[in-house]
Amino acid sequence: MSLIGNILWFIFGGFFSGLGWVISGIFWCITIIGIPYGLQCFKFASLSFMPFGKEVQYGGGTGLLIVNIIWTVFFGIPMALANVICGLLWCITIVGIPFGLQFFKIAKLALAPFGAEVR
Repeated sequence: MSLIGNILWFIFGGFFSGLGWVISGIFWCITIIGIPYGLQCFKFASLSFMPFGKEVQYGGGTGLLIVNIIWTVFFGIPMALANVICGLLWCITIVGIPFGLQFFKIAKLALAPFGAEVR
């Protein structure tokens, strides 16, 4: 299922979503201050290209908590809301439920990407 899901995801928007994250990451990495945020964009890109079969494992620490709070306030909330809305729209149909669940996975990562690892 994950191979077919990833192929369909990639064809119907995953390529453009992942490419947008890669371009965003490149722009963030131009400045030294933006490098940590650029690396998070690359994390989102790897998940956006092919999310089926991948898991996100969350770790943490005090330093990561502060950076995650800054990320969530400025970037995470709008990203998470957009992904939750897309996930809910996909979950309206039975066929779309697997795709909706992937949007929920990306939404959860959008709230706390620092310290998380995509496997």
